[in-house]
Amino acid sequence: LGDGAMGTMLQSAGLEPGDAPEGLNLVNPKAVGAVHEAYLSAGADVLTTNTFGGNRIRLALHDLHARTDALNRAGAEIAREAVGTCGRRVLVAGSVGPTGALLQPVGDLPLEEARDAFSEQCRSLAEGGVDFILLETMSDLEEVRAGAEGARMACGLPVICTMTFDTHGRTMMGVSPGEAASALVRLGLRAIGSNCGNGPAEMEGILREMAREDPGVPLIVQSNAGVPRMQEGKVLYPAGAEKMAAHALRCREGGARYIGGCCG
Repeated sequence: LGDGAMGTMLQSAGLEPGDAPEGLNLVNPKAVGAVHEAYLSAGADVLTTNTFGGNRIRLALHDLHARTDALNRAGAEIAREAVGTCGRRVLVAGSVGPTGALLQPVGDLPLEEARDAFSEQCRSLAEGGVDFILLETMSDLEEVRAGAEGARMACGLPVICTMTFDTHGRTMMGVSPGEAASALVRLGLRAIGSNCGNGPAEMEGILREMAREDPGVPLIVQSNAGVPRMQEGKVLYPAGAEKMAAHALRCREGGARYIGGCCG
């Protein structure tokens, strides 16, 4: 059982829109730790570090790239500390999100530069104490390749990956769930699946497509709590606990072995 959103939880705790959540690892670690503790209380078997945007390319957008090592190491240590007090076996996933830039030849970012940025981040996460690397919310298979290679350059930890299929059942780069399943297995990832997206029903369809490929590794589903909407100045997600519980059961019956949540 995975955990759920970090960003939307931190926004509820006062994170300003547009600010980098990773910055709180250093300026307000108690707020980050409180989110982890809430997920532990809810029964999560995995805590995901507050490092989704922690690569130096993405951190540069917030002028935080010089603190890449410190932010990632702190993110891992906060989660590790929470796990140490819970009295049961819980794993820590080192969250590694996309760079936010497009790789060549579509964009300007060379694969080697992306790989080096991911390697730097993964090294800090490993040194901070994570149990495995989670490449998440990926759209481009070449960026997944860069992340997987970078992680292996940095450490010997297992690497898993979830891609996001939010454009008519495909990723932003046009990758279908079936294509993703085959490609991710060829990259040697230990578990694969989907996260984010447009809500539970669509994620269950993506799971079915991946399962048809019979990839031979555990499948992951971490859905948003539906498509958010604005109401009285607040962002609300329509899928509450009962809907997410029913969704989790259907995912288990559909073959998923790592089930959690994403935004909302």
